[in-house]
Amino acid sequence: MRLFAPAKVNLALHVTGRRDDGYHLLDSVVVFADLGDRIDIAPSNDLSLTVTGPRAAGVPADRRNLIWQAAELFPPGQGAAITLDKHLPHAGGIGGGSADAAATLRGLAAFWDLALPNAAAVLSLGADVPVCLFRKPARMLGIGEIVAPLPPLPPLWVVLINPGIEVPTSAVFKKLTSPDNTPLPDIPAQGWQDAAALSDWLCDTRNDLEPPARALVPEIGRVIDHLNARPGCLLARMSGSGGTCFGLFATEAAATQAALDLQDRPDWWVAAARLLPA
Repeated sequence: MRLFAPAKVNLALHVTGRRDDGYHLLDSVVVFADLGDRIDIAPSNDLSLTVTGPRAAGVPADRRNLIWQAAELFPPGQGAAITLDKHLPHAGGIGGGSADAAATLRGLAAFWDLALPNAAAVLSLGADVPVCLFRKPARMLGIGEIVAPLPPLPPLWVVLINPGIEVPTSAVFKKLTSPDNTPLPDIPAQGWQDAAALSDWLCDTRNDLEPPARALVPEIGRVIDHLNARPGCLLARMSGSGGTCFGLFATEAAATQAALDLQDRPDWWVAAARLLPA
């Protein structure tokens, strides 16, 4: 069995509060791209994980990996040989680990003919795992447990850039000026007519984690400046808690050319992709 774990992009991410237990409340527009990791599942008496691919360096192949943790949410006694073909940057703010875990949950449920773990167990893997399990354009709320579908997206492309510098999520949240910020504006019931309409709506949103991340890693600001300078870029912003940033484009040609123009930096991971509409 082969599964696809698409990159997750937070087009907007508002931090709207913090619970007494320390978890932050989020209000985010989440979409997925047509590039990502691949997971193969083969029969085995035991559970095993092998990591391959161009971005395998530094990715654990033991219980530290969310794939392994996802597999252990099922009843014990099951076996599978899992291979992760890693293409997305590790801990890059585009849900690589969460998407891998979600694809593993979906795949193993079918492979073993078992029900998916309950919602609380899925959420225990991380705030992004429920929305990655949903794998469609969504509004994510609370601590990640509330996932509501969005209207279908107009045709959109992104250029994703990771500057190759680790951005610790805990440090970003600690540097957040205030956890109490306004939620997203109303989402149009009929969606957005085209890329320009979505871009205009997004201009009234933000990523509340971008300013603290930029303070910690100034290279994020330089990445965003380079994206904004590309012809056809409608909006450039950081995704999630960083450090991957995205530029939004209305056409494939503009996104492809922008990616080509920005691939001369050996320390940057650069990729153009289409956003999945639904």
